[in-house]
Amino acid sequence: MKKKLLVVEDDPGLQKQLRWTLDAYEVLFASEREMALNQLRRHQPAVATIDLGLPPETDGAGEGLALLKQMLAIAPQMKVIVLSGNQDRANVLKAMALGAYDFHQKPMDADALRLMTERAFFLHAVQQDNRRMMQTEADSPLAGIITRDPGMLRVCRSVEKVAPSSATVMLLGASGSGKELLARGLHRLSARQGKRFVAINCAAIPEQLLESELFGHEKGAFTGAERQSPGKIEMADGGTFFLDEIGDMAMPLQAKLLRFLQERVIERVGGRAEIKVDVRVVCATHRNVKALVDAGSFREDLFYRLSEIVFVIPPLRERIGDGMLLAQYFRHRFSVAEHRPSMPFSADALAAIEVHGWPGNVREMENCIKRAVIMAEGPQITAADLGLPPVAIQAESMDLREARGAAEYRVMVRALARTGGDIARAAELMGVSRPTLYDLMNHHGIK
Repeated sequence: MKKKLLVVEDDPGLQKQLRWTLDAYEVLFASEREMALNQLRRHQPAVATIDLGLPPETDGAGEGLALLKQMLAIAPQMKVIVLSGNQDRANVLKAMALGAYDFHQKPMDADALRLMTERAFFLHAVQQDNRRMMQTEADSPLAGIITRDPGMLRVCRSVEKVAPSSATVMLLGASGSGKELLARGLHRLSARQGKRFVAINCAAIPEQLLESELFGHEKGAFTGAERQSPGKIEMADGGTFFLDEIGDMAMPLQAKLLRFLQERVIERVGGRAEIKVDVRVVCATHRNVKALVDAGSFREDLFYRLSEIVFVIPPLRERIGDGMLLAQYFRHRFSVAEHRPSMPFSADALAAIEVHGWPGNVREMENCIKRAVIMAEGPQITAADLGLPPVAIQAESMDLREARGAAEYRVMVRALARTGGDIARAAELMGVSRPTLYDLMNHHGIK
């Protein structure tokens, strides 16, 4: 089935020209405002083109601008391309301010208009995929993990397998890579999901206060202890206790934590009574714990207690296709949250996102996209809005069979990420047929 395209144009000659130019789509024509609104409500097209000079005000743009405002009120996610003459610059700016996707100057360039329309349909489809992803995310036990990278997907599947067990889990990965999200997923997928998930960052609390935070204290245990206070471990009783940045814990506390893991009892600071606590322990660190053990700054026996099961989370730069997927997700999320128009990424922004190393991982990207959504002033988010330098992508030399296979794999994963797994659109983006794409996917083991 052809995609539906609404064309609002009162000139019969231009209607004929547009029908011929845009014959790849099912073109729905309207010559005035009410007819256009009826076509919109009946067919719900993803993209429309509007000539601002509509009857009864063919010499002005008031009727066209009024129609644009009404159409976007009915279908705010629709992409509207404004067709304008040479002298219409002021009205084009008004249309863009109202939320038009783009504009095309008369006389029409058939190839340019086709490309602009194709990009509008593509962007609309990507945004629809992102919305569906956001709608299902809240119901997912691994809420917040957005990925199509095979390595990250293996970690997620392993988390789902381990979650129902009572095993202590260690999550290793760079800062901002999603360790706490996976820890929360372990909790939600376990039998403890109805109890509390309590987290503490060992690197964020001074050493002299961390013991009290972990194990609690009795009244009068130290200066300022005016009342009895339970610790984080005790508060997590029956649920899951998450120790973030465990590699920064001081040696004296490591000994006390080891005793708790062995005996499952704690003693508050200044107290003598043993308190039984039933918690599932999950820990995480960005540091090389084995190297810390070898250096004598982390207890070997504690390491083996904490690492019954270890998951290594790949950094964002190693997740094929995830950079673009997450960028589109965050762009839509923050556009809605900040009440900003849904601006697409420019070509230079897309290139910059793909080549940037993202040393701060997902957290860095989240902050970068949020800042760009808030600060961008043009109709698109550019590399400058992201604070990333523009880049020129150099074509790789593919002389060897292995290099060609690796390039095919990267292109397929990126295309599938950009189109939300839609085979037809991914094949179109890659310039191949659907059967060819299926054959390539089977060859590389992509489902």
